[in-house]
Parts: sequence; structure tokens; C-alpha cells
Amino acid sequence: MTKEEMKNLPKTGTTTVGIVCKDGIVLAADKRMTAGYIAHTKVEKVIQIADNMAVTIAGMVSEVQLLSKLIKAELKLKDMQTYRHSTVKEAANLLAGLVYSNVRKMSMVPSIAAFLLGGYDDTGAHLYGLGIDGSVTEYDEYTTDGSGCMFALGVLEALYKKGLSVDDGVKLAVKAINSAVQRDPSSGNGILVFTLTDKGVKRVLDKQLDVRLNA
Repeated sequence: MTKEEMKNLPKTGTTTVGIVCKDGIVLAADKRMTAGYIAHTKVEKVIQIADNMAVTIAGMVSEVQLLSKLIKAELKLKDMQTYRHSTVKEAANLLAGLVYSNVRKMSMVPSIAAFLLGGYDDTGAHLYGLGIDGSVTEYDEYTTDGSGCMFALGVLEALYKKGLSVDDGVKLAVKAINSAVQRDPSSGNGILVFTLTDKGVKRVLDKQLDVRLNA
């Protein structure tokens, strides 16, 4: 993510991270939903969309929920029509088309939805960032999105090493999300981490952070 992109980033109230590893992709996110206040503390912002792919979500809840369901259905339909599994690149372009179409429709409520899409196919591991305008960018190291992205980005820039393992990528993702949770008021309440390898999609960490005080 460029500095110019970060300047124009809407406050989506989340922090998502994607990391490219030598043996797969790591996707992570916090678990807080905000609407001017903390509306929910157990939101799953990493969603599996195929046997070998998942996305992180940021933006308006109704928008990301709808588009996540649509891309799942579109991928299943495409696989049935072509008699093969879709590539990660094809999935990214399909989802980008859905985002592009929605953001350009006249609506009482503006469409705001951004995704990080990771997956593993016959050509290896791939990570894409899908902007709120329907743009598609492939990353060969890491990327981050949401209101806490600047805090996460600082950790990623300082600690990321080319060719790190998925296990080390999980540890780095947790550090990046934790940095945002500590400093961004719109991120918090937990951390969810998925890995995407040649063995498929796996939930490796789902930790709730309890900030309540017992009387």
C-alpha cells in the first residue's frame, strides 16, 4: 500500500494483514466492529471463499457480507462451467468486478468494501489487494488495510524477511495486528489468523481479548 493510498483510505474500523511466505499465505484481522461506537466484538473478518482461498474484509458490513457470499457462489459456478478449479488470479478479478460494479451504482448508501485475497493454486501462493474502487494489486511480500493499517505496516516493514515460513508469518501477523489493536481505537477485541498452503485453508489462531473488568 502506497502512502498516497493510505492518505485516501476510509476509516473502515478494522485492521487486516496479508503476508506472502515461501510455503503459503497468511491472512489475519482483528475482531472489532465499529459504528461510531463498538458495535460488536466477535466479528470474523477472515472468510474462506473456496477450498484454497480466503479473504479479509474491511468496509461497510452489509457490503462485505454480500460480496463475500457472491464471490463464493461465482467461484462455484465458474468451476462447474469450466470443469476445473479457478486460479487465485481469476478469483481476484471476479471479486474486483463485483466491487467495481457496486461502487458505481446509484445508491442512498455509498458502497465501501475492500478485501485482501489470498490463496494457493497450481502456480503457487498469491496475495491480492482489492481497493474500494475495484482495483486489483498483487503483492509479493505483504500488505495491510483498514483504519489501523499504518500501525501494522510499521511492524511489517521492520520485521518482514523474504522467504519466511508460514509459521513465522503467523507470528509476524499476530505482532502486526496486535500493534494496531494497541493503538487504533477502531481495531481490537481479538485476532483471527488463517493460513493458505498446498494443504488448503486452515484457521490457526482465533483469540478473543477480554477487556472487561470483574467487580
